[in-house]
Amino acid sequence: MYVATSNIPPLVYDPRYHTFTSWASLMCELYADQQLTIPNEFTDWKSWGNGLKGIDSFAREAVPDPNLFDDWSDWATVLVGAVNPARS
Repeated sequence: MYVATSNIPPLVYDPRYHTFTSWASLMCELYADQQLTIPNEFTDWKSWGNGLKGIDSFAREAVPDPNLFDDWSDWATVLVGAVNPARS
C-alpha cells in the first residue's frame, strides 16, 4: 500500500530558535501581499499578532487570540498547531 505524504507547505513558521522580531519578519515575508507591519524592537507583539489574525489567509482558521498569552512564543506555538497542516 502506498501512503501519500503531505507536500503542503506550512502556513506559519516554527517559532523555536527565533526572537519575536526574526519570526515575525519571516511571517511578513511569507505574507508580503497582506502588508503586515514589519516588526522592530519596539513592536508590541500582541498588537502585531492581532494584525496577523486579521489577514485573509487566516479568516477561517482557529487562530488563537494573542491577548490570552503572556509570551509571544507560546502564542506562536499554539498558532502553528492551529493552522499548519498535520504531518504524517
